[in-house]
Amino acid sequence: MTTNFTHLLASTRFTPPRIGAKYVPRTRLLALLEQAQQSRLTLVTGSAGYGKTTLLAQWRQKLQSAGANVAWLSLTPDEKGFAEFCQAFLAAIERVGIAVDIDIAPEGSNARMTDAAVASIVDRTAEQAEETYVILDDYHHVENPWAHKFLQKLLDHCPDNLHVVIASRVAPPLGLSRLRVMNQIVEIDAAELPFSLAETRAFLDSNLGRDKLNADELHLIDELAGGWPSCLQLITIMLKNRPESRERLRDLVWQSVDLQAYLSEEVMAQLPPELAQFSEALSVFRRFNAELAEAVTGDAQAAELLRRMESENLLIVRIESDDRTPWYRFHPLFGEYLATRLRKRGKAAVAELHRRGSRWFADNGLLAEAVRHAALGGDVEFAAQVIEQAAPATWNLAYLSPVLHLLERLPEEALVKHQRLFYLACLTVALTAQPARARRLLTHLHASGAHAEPAIAAMPALIEAAIAHQEDDTGRIIELLEPRLGDSLENPFQRYVLQAELASGYAAAGRYADARRLLDNHPIQASDRNNDMALVAEATRIQCQLLAGDVREAGKFGTPVLARAIKANGPHSISANLCASLLADAYYELDRIDDARETLANRLGLLHASAPDVMVRASLTRARLDLLQEGPDTALTFMEQQTAHLRSLGQHRAVAHMLVEQVKLHLRRGQADRAAELSASLDEMARTFGTSQGYLANIPALAALARGYLLRATAPEQALDALEVTRAHGMACNRGRQLALADLLAATMLDQLGRADEALETFVRALGDGERRGLIRTFIDEGAPVAALLTRFIGTRKADEPLLRYARDLLGRMPESEEASAARRRGGPKANVALTQRELEILALVAQAMSNKRIALTLNITVETVKWNLRNIFAKLGVSSRYHAMVWAREQALIS
Repeated sequence: MTTNFTHLLASTRFTPPRIGAKYVPRTRLLALLEQAQQSRLTLVTGSAGYGKTTLLAQWRQKLQSAGANVAWLSLTPDEKGFAEFCQAFLAAIERVGIAVDIDIAPEGSNARMTDAAVASIVDRTAEQAEETYVILDDYHHVENPWAHKFLQKLLDHCPDNLHVVIASRVAPPLGLSRLRVMNQIVEIDAAELPFSLAETRAFLDSNLGRDKLNADELHLIDELAGGWPSCLQLITIMLKNRPESRERLRDLVWQSVDLQAYLSEEVMAQLPPELAQFSEALSVFRRFNAELAEAVTGDAQAAELLRRMESENLLIVRIESDDRTPWYRFHPLFGEYLATRLRKRGKAAVAELHRRGSRWFADNGLLAEAVRHAALGGDVEFAAQVIEQAAPATWNLAYLSPVLHLLERLPEEALVKHQRLFYLACLTVALTAQPARARRLLTHLHASGAHAEPAIAAMPALIEAAIAHQEDDTGRIIELLEPRLGDSLENPFQRYVLQAELASGYAAAGRYADARRLLDNHPIQASDRNNDMALVAEATRIQCQLLAGDVREAGKFGTPVLARAIKANGPHSISANLCASLLADAYYELDRIDDARETLANRLGLLHASAPDVMVRASLTRARLDLLQEGPDTALTFMEQQTAHLRSLGQHRAVAHMLVEQVKLHLRRGQADRAAELSASLDEMARTFGTSQGYLANIPALAALARGYLLRATAPEQALDALEVTRAHGMACNRGRQLALADLLAATMLDQLGRADEALETFVRALGDGERRGLIRTFIDEGAPVAALLTRFIGTRKADEPLLRYARDLLGRMPESEEASAARRRGGPKANVALTQRELEILALVAQAMSNKRIALTLNITVETVKWNLRNIFAKLGVSSRYHAMVWAREQALIS
């Protein structure tokens, strides 16, 4: 068998599949591949469908544009043998001018032939001036040892201008360690191949159309797909063909026949039966290691099978752990697919796996998982025993979900004989927006005559405080927990519950100094820094900052705390959800709209079953984001639904906040009668809670605020009187944003009454508060009246430069108003300016309140390119802000 191999093989083998117009540029990975020019081997390994071929096809285009020679070979199962591999390999390099005249021994045992072929390739390549890359796609099909020896010898003798590139599902049997020591290899593995959230968004926007999915749906798809490109492709096909499937995205495995077929044909069909059955058995666990796998399956080769699964990239991910023994998890959709196959063995078999797992977890001190699997396996008594035998010091918030699951299966009468379980159940129910049920359980326990053992002596007070927290009775929280500050609580779980509840109570009462002192005098131990309950306690600092109105500080402090909570306990942990509600509030106020939406996305628990303050913040932020990004109809629909839900939970303060937002929106839509009805409802609530303290005292202030909005147009003097009630509450409880808003609205009403000097004095006071605290949306959301005051204030120039700069920034962010428009026309943008198509595209996205980063992702350009274009726009128009540029484009009818 001699040269001129090309005519024997299909020409499509020597070019990659077409990328298509709707691909996502893998900018981050392409940057890594640029290092290949200094390396002999580039290795890309990962599971089926993770975009290895597409990545290398993108890179091939860049290499060819740079003048490099690029040979491409798509390998198939036909190249298992040595002769077949060599024939295809030599045909590929012949297409880039490296012709090798050599005989190939059919049996592949001719070492002399290998040496001669390698020498010839090296000589021919060295004669070329260009860089030469040989890309071998799907190298996992190659099995013959002589083929690997041939490639190894070529790597050993590579000239400087020859670079071998391999894409494979498994690491090839080559001398990789030696190449690593020599710094002659570039590696991209399974951990780097998945799409980032930004890439997922770009892919979905490209294939479905921009903004076809809301932020919740986008984050849910990203979470389900785990960055798996082929899975995203199947999801887009499903959503195009069946748009109604958006409502049931969580049932993705059940909905998508294509996904099931893909997993069956591309993944499961490649596995030997013993490995397939082994994988199915492990699918019941959220995480697993070799010891657990052996205990559950009884397979003594479990460790070796796990290593094989990892090396073959079987949609398995190694997860971070403090243990020396590596832990793994399946890709979420693959795990769900395996679980559907496992169910065919019958309920009894699945329950037995759960029971075996629960005992292994219990023996190894992993008690939350032990309880969960015992309950799922129907062994309720063992689950109760696990909690009874566990030291309360080991409790954490991970217990809450399995305890709730257990409560559904265990009669309340049976709880009495499991005292620790009973107390933990009471606390769990109290912390999950079920205060009435928690109170009933606690009453049942007290009626039994049981007294808390010393290890959990603080639990009754903590449970009652948690119930008071859910009922917004913050005075009761302080009354219950302040006397216990002197207790020596060795139990960290109970200690952090006490700190979090009491600090929240202090914050609700406006006693921020007491809250800070409590947290400072009882610092979180270094060993507990990532503990879920400790993070909840730490988050109360952010709560204090937000209630005081120090939004800038809340954003700075909250960002790293949320990142730590997600990394340590998961994106949907209690600590992560709490931090997310606080940070989304801060981001919105700071006018970081995209960040606020991203932080809240796919966190429905924040809206439905959280602590009152969490639901208030999440609901308000969501409503305001919907108004800004989706429009008044969407916002109003959400607010009405959320109001009904919050009423059903007895969350009166949260309902009051929602009603105020609806009053504002109905007035904006010209529906004064409906606004008056809602304001009257708030007044009735104010009478009910007129003497309340803490958080509930906010209800009369909110009713007064709504009345101020309602009367502003028809009876401004009465509106001013109503705002005094709101302002007085803000002063009494040190609520910074409430004070600024009351002053801001009062200034607009004084201006309306012709009391210009008073208006400006009050406005400057609000402006000073806003500048000091970092408030932005408080001003912007009040629209044209505030824009008029800003314009007048800036015109006086009777303030120091920082305050003037702050006022200019606010005006630059304001929505359209006649006063601001007139001011801009007098000294604003130039007329008859020609903008490029790219500049107009960017202005259109600016008009949608997109950040520079979001614009870059939408247009598939860099953030620096966005900034460069904006600078050009500003220079052409003679403006200094995004807003002025956007308004000019609208006035010229260049954007809608």
